[in-house]
Amino acid sequence: MFIDGVPEGEAQGEVAAYYESQRTMWGFLPNYATAFSHRPDVAQAWAGLNLAVRGGMDRRRYELATIAAARARRSTYCTVAHSMFLRDVCGDEEAVRSIATHPDGSELDEQDRAIYEFATMVAAEAARVTEADVQRLRDVGLSDADVADVVFAVSARCFFATVLDGLGAELDPQTAAAFSPDLLGGMVVGRPVAPGSAHSSS
Repeated sequence: MFIDGVPEGEAQGEVAAYYESQRTMWGFLPNYATAFSHRPDVAQAWAGLNLAVRGGMDRRRYELATIAAARARRSTYCTVAHSMFLRDVCGDEEAVRSIATHPDGSELDEQDRAIYEFATMVAAEAARVTEADVQRLRDVGLSDADVADVVFAVSARCFFATVLDGLGAELDPQTAAAFSPDLLGGMVVGRPVAPGSAHSSS
């Protein structure tokens, strides 16, 4: 991290509550938590937005859009974490491997590829999106509400990924360990994995 966050042992009030919620969620205190330790209110606002976006759309579609956005923004942290969610929560290891080996999404099926490519464009340069790009999503079965959800997911991810990379947060080794080294190598798109076993729950 490029800034000094509040150490876990010194955290009080809202910061302590935020750290505890993240430790409960992950089983360890993730490196990104200290990025928000000076503004736990921002962390809570982000969590509410993310829950609203994710909860209002198909979970697998959310993960595909999020991974596309993370890769476009070269966020190793978010790419690996959400590849893990796509595999473990959505049960789609095949898509995880496909994206890791073909990061342009070219080996996904037609609808997934359209979503992935659209999400990549929104994350990289939203001003390039045209009506034809949206129509392509309609043509593969998405409603206008579905299209908006993809844009919401990408936009929310851009905020979180930018905070993490802007403040120098590196992916936790515990999360990196969820993948074999060869598969992980295809997911390290920006900052490297943090060394050691910082914030281990043991």
